[in-house]
Amino acid sequence: MSTWVAGPSAAAVMADWGADVVKIEAPGGDATRALAPDTPDSPGNPIFTNENRGKRGIVLDMKQPGSRDVLLTLLKQADIFITNLRPASLSRMRLDYDSIKADLPQLIYGIVTSYGLTGENAGAPAFDSTGFWTASGAAGATIPAGQEPFSIRPGFGDHVTAISVVAGLLAALHERAATGAGRLVEASLIRAGTYAIGWDMGRQLRYGEATTNVPRAQSERAVAGYFRTSDGHWVLSLPRTEQAFRKLAAALDAPELAAQDPFGPDAADPATLARIRLLADEAFARFTLEEVCARLRELDIIHAPLRSLGEAAGSAASRDAGCFQEVADGWGGTFLTTAGPIRFPGGAPPTGRAAPRLGEHTREVLTAAGYDPAAIERLLQDGTAV
Repeated sequence: MSTWVAGPSAAAVMADWGADVVKIEAPGGDATRALAPDTPDSPGNPIFTNENRGKRGIVLDMKQPGSRDVLLTLLKQADIFITNLRPASLSRMRLDYDSIKADLPQLIYGIVTSYGLTGENAGAPAFDSTGFWTASGAAGATIPAGQEPFSIRPGFGDHVTAISVVAGLLAALHERAATGAGRLVEASLIRAGTYAIGWDMGRQLRYGEATTNVPRAQSERAVAGYFRTSDGHWVLSLPRTEQAFRKLAAALDAPELAAQDPFGPDAADPATLARIRLLADEAFARFTLEEVCARLRELDIIHAPLRSLGEAAGSAASRDAGCFQEVADGWGGTFLTTAGPIRFPGGAPPTGRAAPRLGEHTREVLTAAGYDPAAIERLLQDGTAV
């Protein structure tokens, strides 16, 4: 019973892995249904599908008096419940963990929050751009000082949080196999963001300060960073050792660069940094992106071309790594969407099922829960189900 991204995405990954997932929506539907067309002329909503593929969908109006009993009936058959409704709303409906755990002791209850369940910010609203990116310090560590702040792309932090949710829920499921008892599992955007920026935050916590991003010209890494090629592209090169730097200089046919010492005692001197960076810029600028990547690949130097979304969507690297999957569009066709980050070589559940239409499986799910046709009709007529 989740909307937007982090909760639904966690359930979509589990559906990819073979779980039978039922998405419960309000009569108006998940907000992401409205963000892209889903019509015969433009079939398949890529945003909603990305977070809800492979699920069955029902509609319950939780404002109706009988809806709580219906939900509890469904949860009696469930291993896991995932919600990102705000804690106060869940409490008002008596659907918070404390209110249902006595009746459902086997249930693993996963809640996705903005800032956790305790403290003055508990229950505050957030998207990943606020909780994961801005409040966690990730934005402050990434955006160079003096530059206008910018946000992350939609869903970026939500998807990181979603994988954390999946991990926690499956750990609880493993525990339940031994104890027979369910438990509360709580994930938050701010904690996922803090973990994601943990390299910098760890230094901040340990030493009281941490290095954050600076403009390229002020970087303390003269030969590790982005360089422009002769055809106007950028490539990120990361020679992390002196040996890798020598190999890089040789790959670029740059004897003047090879004569420098970016790891020596004077490497932090601004004038030395500027001189070495200029030589590196000149060396990279003599080759096209394809030529540079071929040379660096041959010498096993860590690098990557800076790709646009269109270039990444068409790249062999993304395709071969299994970054995309084909899903049904719900209108008889298919289209590509992103895949979950884990693969299971040697055998895995088939994926590619469409995201549900609003209320598509309401009758089917209620029948499986034990409601007879007459009871289902009553639920539909009084507006409890749609």
